[in-house]
Amino acid sequence: MTVSPTAPLKHAGSLFAFALDTGRATFRRPFQVKEFLQQAWFVASVTIIPTALVAIPFGAVIALQVGGLIKQFGAQAFTGSAAVLAVVREASPIATALLIAGAGGSAICADLGSRKIREELDAMMVLGIDPIQRLVVPRVLATMLVAFFLNGFVSVVGVMGGYVFNVVLQDGTPGSYIASFTALAHLPDLWQGQAKALVFGFIAAVVAAYKGVNAGGGPKGVGDAVNQSVVITFMLLFVANFSMTAIYFQLVPPKGA
Repeated sequence: MTVSPTAPLKHAGSLFAFALDTGRATFRRPFQVKEFLQQAWFVASVTIIPTALVAIPFGAVIALQVGGLIKQFGAQAFTGSAAVLAVVREASPIATALLIAGAGGSAICADLGSRKIREELDAMMVLGIDPIQRLVVPRVLATMLVAFFLNGFVSVVGVMGGYVFNVVLQDGTPGSYIASFTALAHLPDLWQGQAKALVFGFIAAVVAAYKGVNAGGGPKGVGDAVNQSVVITFMLLFVANFSMTAIYFQLVPPKGA
């Protein structure tokens, strides 16, 4: 089978158009409150336990790496601040996004893909019901909401894990670790992490929904769509993370600069 060289551009344009359609449908009425709450609970239920298990190693690894590096420069007093900065600004949103995409996004894609191959979406369109407004918008908003709160959860657990490992394994001082929180980090760092979580949740949900509603070829096509959605989401997440971080450093200079 011959693949057109313009196929990636066509799919990228279709994905962007789908995201715009989702944004427009968000403000249409009636809003599907029940579907939104059900999807928020569903996404939270499939991601909360993996997130809790991943958050502790993330914080521990960052604390050990940062603590060992700072100790070589004789600046152990800034270990807590550097660890918190790394967790809140970078590690927490990335960990949240990967889990949202891998667990929640794949479930959304499989659900919509199965509806597509059973021709439920076509039946909704025949009845005059917009599948994007009825099914996609509640899932996108629910994923963004869950990503927002999961990011805060990962930040807290990661900082606590970093504290324990720094004090236990690196002979750090508990008071020094806590007192240095504000030495390098400041409040906009937290808001940047939360904003990243919202954007990452939007990207993961839109990509999963797009691949789901365009699935074809029976159950195998749905499985392929799930795999493709996860891979595409991961690629877009790292691009979005780099872009948002670069913009943030231009708007908010590092503390003390």
